[in-house]
Amino acid sequence: MTPSVPTGTVVVVTDQHLASSGGPGGPLARFASGKTSKWLILGFWLVVFVLALSPAGKLTGAQENDAVSWLPGDAESTSVLRDSAAFQSSDEIPAVVVYERTSGATTGDIAAVAAQMKQFADIDGVQRDPVGPIPSEDKRALQVLVPIDAGSGGWEALGTAVDAIRAITEDGPTGLSVHITGPGGFAADSSEAFAGIDGKLLYSAVGVVVVILLLTYRSPLLWMLPVFSAVVSLIVAQAAVYFLATKADLTVNAQSAGILTVLVFGAGTDYALLLVARYREELRRHEDRHEAMAFALHRSGPAIFASGSTVIAGMLCLLLASMNSTQGLGPVAAVGIAVALLVMLTLLPALLVIMGRWFFWPLRPSYGSADHTETGVWARVGRRIARAPRRTWVVTALVLAIASIGLFRLDANGLQNKDSFYGTPDSVVGEEVLARHFPAGSGQPVVVIAAKDAAGAVRTAFAGTDGIEDVSDPVYEGDLAFLQGTLSDRPDSQAAKDTVDRVRATVHTVPSGGAEVGGGTAIALDTLRASSSDTRVIIPVVLLVVFLILMLLLRALVAPLVLVGTVVLSFGAALGISALIFRHLFHFAGADSSLPLFVFVFLVALGIDYNIFLMTRVHEEAKVVGTRTGALVGLAATGGVITSAGLVLAGTFAVLGTLPVVSFAEIGIAVALGVLLDTIIVRAVLVTALNLDLGPRMWWPSALARTDGSSLRGRHQAQADDVLVG
Repeated sequence: MTPSVPTGTVVVVTDQHLASSGGPGGPLARFASGKTSKWLILGFWLVVFVLALSPAGKLTGAQENDAVSWLPGDAESTSVLRDSAAFQSSDEIPAVVVYERTSGATTGDIAAVAAQMKQFADIDGVQRDPVGPIPSEDKRALQVLVPIDAGSGGWEALGTAVDAIRAITEDGPTGLSVHITGPGGFAADSSEAFAGIDGKLLYSAVGVVVVILLLTYRSPLLWMLPVFSAVVSLIVAQAAVYFLATKADLTVNAQSAGILTVLVFGAGTDYALLLVARYREELRRHEDRHEAMAFALHRSGPAIFASGSTVIAGMLCLLLASMNSTQGLGPVAAVGIAVALLVMLTLLPALLVIMGRWFFWPLRPSYGSADHTETGVWARVGRRIARAPRRTWVVTALVLAIASIGLFRLDANGLQNKDSFYGTPDSVVGEEVLARHFPAGSGQPVVVIAAKDAAGAVRTAFAGTDGIEDVSDPVYEGDLAFLQGTLSDRPDSQAAKDTVDRVRATVHTVPSGGAEVGGGTAIALDTLRASSSDTRVIIPVVLLVVFLILMLLLRALVAPLVLVGTVVLSFGAALGISALIFRHLFHFAGADSSLPLFVFVFLVALGIDYNIFLMTRVHEEAKVVGTRTGALVGLAATGGVITSAGLVLAGTFAVLGTLPVVSFAEIGIAVALGVLLDTIIVRAVLVTALNLDLGPRMWWPSALARTDGSSLRGRHQAQADDVLVG
């Protein structure tokens, strides 16, 4: 028979005397809320904020958006990229300028293009003469290859050079269309898509957070303090990451910098919401606001710290990745969360105490006023779940499992160039023109580097591979030979990736050849495989780390297993539903290969936050009133604030969808959906129903599983000073 709690009972327990000696809370809680120390904290953070403004503004310049900063460090294509530096700059990326006249290119067209080529050679970054004009077999198109050396400038330098090329081509013969494609063209379009990313994401995130906080607090003033604290967190985090990038060789790119913005703002605001909610609760119980903050920090601080630590640990698991871009994201995100955690547990409490109760106007929590959580919507939800907890969690879990079936519709095998952006940028149009008139692989050759003595045999094997149109004569430098081959298929197609595999299988068999195969298609192939490998390695590690943290926090085995299981189920449902949304609503062609891993890490690390917030409160109440009653108290007390926190985090991640880049939009949509599932369904319904069904067994093998709020009451000196029965 399923155990239950009387459906008319809600118990709220308050503490007037904490177990710790020397007053409310520990030394840290008292310091952050002290009458003198609050001013010291405010002054300290204002100084740090001012000092951080300059380095934070330089973070964009410290980004490494060149190929090596994204690629798997030990991949064959990465090795080829490094070895190619002996023949050409490793930062050299060709832009393909394709001209088309459907009636046929004229001699005047050829002469005009040749004249433009001379101007291309004078562009900053073009250190070798452009190649062309190359006519197509049907005589309707011309092709020019412009080698651009981006140096340390990455996308920005490429974008500048491509803009210069575009300006030159605008003054051409009437009726001759021009497009810039190839690796240089796509990189320039990516640069444009990410232009001003920090400002766009920050302003959008601030807008989302302000609206949600206004709705949550219903105060025209209170939202300012969490937002100001979040801005301080972001600026200080960006400065810290800048110093790590410039002094400790931390890899930072546009992806990690963009995610840092939404992560710090979203998670930081979440921590603020939880602290403010507990502070508001304590203000009704304590006349002195400093004492109320000390109690609030003592009670909510450990849960917030544990939640932040879980996110940090989860992010640091990304250091195990073979992809440089994924590996670099781990420390960047961990630093951001650490700074947000520190700011929200020091600066925000100081600001709240300095401002006082009036800042909550018009809903000022006066001393002795009633707390309406026991009659709120989440208290009513808890009472309904208590009528049939087992049926509730079984049905909920079954619905989430069915939603997870959509995972089979997720095509996370990478996106072709033409599918990587919203709309159709010029590089995509140019690629289509190029494919109509030239071999589809023009401008993005397969590169083979081999031993000089075996160059002839390697070239023969290379040229004889199915899917290769032609192979250049070898170029020698020292003991190495450099060869290039033109693909028959589009460089970003699966057929081209299969050709790379065949080339590798063929040239690797040449005796003493030492051949390695790289180029754009090989890079895409190695990235796909490295991402799949990273997913298989990192997901189990993240689960283990989260489980261990929960085990230490809750001092149990059953509860951590249950909570990890619910978050995994939530991840499956979120990604399954997202896959259907991507395919049928937004009509995305597929998903980036890193999507499953990123969504998993964010959802498990961030999603477990809400379970920690709930379960630490249930654990606290269970010591006094038992697990089943404590589950209802915990839900009633935390339901509103956790829902608001989830809306904030979901809203900030959804901001990623404002960028015209499909991979970012997919991460934002999937994480936002997963967070909403966690806060509204998994945490409120599924976990609460499991608490009610399992009761004290949730805490096995701790003493709480045997006593469940009886003998532990005296041991911990927790006192039920105010028991409200609704």
